[in-house]
Amino acid sequence: IGMHIYAYNATELISEISVGMELEGTAYELSQAIHPHPTLSELTFETLLGAIDKPIHL
Repeated sequence: IGMHIYAYNATELISEISVGMELEGTAYELSQAIHPHPTLSELTFETLLGAIDKPIHL
């Protein structure tokens, strides 16, 4: 897993992926984390679901 973010609040969004990279987690494993609604972390959640072909909001 890798990630590039060019957006407002990028530092808030990159933390989850950086932990996943350090732990060598898969997109599926990271998608199993709880992502509260409404928050920016939902963007990460939706991206992870897209990576495993299970997007919710496409």
